[in-house]
Amino acid sequence: MLEPNIFLETFLDTLTGHLALAFFLLAVTDEGNIWRQLKKLPLLILSPFLVVLLSYGLSAVPELRMAHYFILSVFTLILCTLWVRWAWQLGFWSAFAATCMASIFQVTMTALSATLFLGSSLDERFQFVSAVGLHLGLSIIATLLLYKLSFGKYFRLLLDNEPVPQRFALLLFALEAAMEVFFFLAGSIETQYLVFYYLLVVVMVVLIAALVVYMAERFDVTRKMQAQQDIIAQQRLYEQDLETIRREVRAFRHDYKNLLAGLSQQAGSGELDELRRTLSELEAGFDQRLGRKIQTSTQIGNLQIPEVRSLFLSKLSAMLEKRIECRLEILYPVTVVEMDVWDFVRCAGILIDNAMEAALDADPSWVEIVLLAQEGWVFFRISNSYANSIAPERMWSEGCSTKGAGRGLGLSNYQHILENYPNASHFTSWKNSIFVQELTVEGRL
Repeated sequence: MLEPNIFLETFLDTLTGHLALAFFLLAVTDEGNIWRQLKKLPLLILSPFLVVLLSYGLSAVPELRMAHYFILSVFTLILCTLWVRWAWQLGFWSAFAATCMASIFQVTMTALSATLFLGSSLDERFQFVSAVGLHLGLSIIATLLLYKLSFGKYFRLLLDNEPVPQRFALLLFALEAAMEVFFFLAGSIETQYLVFYYLLVVVMVVLIAALVVYMAERFDVTRKMQAQQDIIAQQRLYEQDLETIRREVRAFRHDYKNLLAGLSQQAGSGELDELRRTLSELEAGFDQRLGRKIQTSTQIGNLQIPEVRSLFLSKLSAMLEKRIECRLEILYPVTVVEMDVWDFVRCAGILIDNAMEAALDADPSWVEIVLLAQEGWVFFRISNSYANSIAPERMWSEGCSTKGAGRGLGLSNYQHILENYPNASHFTSWKNSIFVQELTVEGRL
């Protein structure tokens, strides 16, 4: 039979670990709206309750010994992952990676708290209460430090890269398991060596955090180098388009005199209907051969942010290959956007990719892009033909897609990026088989 005092003490100890884990989750996920997640915190209390019940159940099997601790650790990790997935609306692997990273920090705070009470002669109950308070206090201080160091931004950079989360999560799980093993083995270390032992645990977590930052920086450098290569490639494509226009102009100029002679003869003969028809054909032919290309080149020329211009050129080329009609409108020069340019590129890329995929299922297939800039504001609007049904309440959830399993990560990442920019707002609408996404980035206040 469970003794109430022991059960309560075990529950409070486990609850303290979960609360510390929740603090670190706020930091590693770079959560800007803290209160939104804290409102969901009460459901997490179920986890320590279930963990304590499982612990008492496993204690009935003495043969488990060391396995008892690790079964509880894995069970706790899974429960917390499910909570993170619900609270943050993340995919399983992203939630698992965030939980493992937060667990590494939490285990370190547990070790550090234990170190400060080594050899203490305080009453056991008072020592327990002090350890709980110290654990939570150190966790809050460490969380604020991680915020100050922008650790979450580096961590999210790795999470938001779609091919990475699964491998990244497994790596962090291995590191978290190693930390748990170190912490468990503390029971077999002689007292005089425990201080050095726990300090080793702290050093390990610092090295793990440094590894995450290093991986994120390497990934960011690789991404920017790839983007620079894309810019060069797209600039060449732009130059090729200009050369094509130049050749078309020369060819049109060669035929210009013959066209005028024919029109003059029709006008002199009074063939007005034939003249109108010829002029209409001439206008249509000019627009098909030159007009649209000149207009697109002029619009692209107004886009004076190289990274964004590279993205637009790439997407225009992709739409041309897929036979999607694209209407582009950039009437005024766009020189700056008041957010990180790579975040804007990611947002615009997500919206354009979604529009392209949706337009492919519609007939006719078209995408319209409007980019306007005025007095520091940037307004981006993309609309497309749309044939599928839309579930408004699910479209922002990760994994929600009409394209099948493993898709639908874009809009949830898009929404998370914008959470870091209070000067950015988005709007979505659909009507009469037309889907519209708008993004407005205001100037700095």
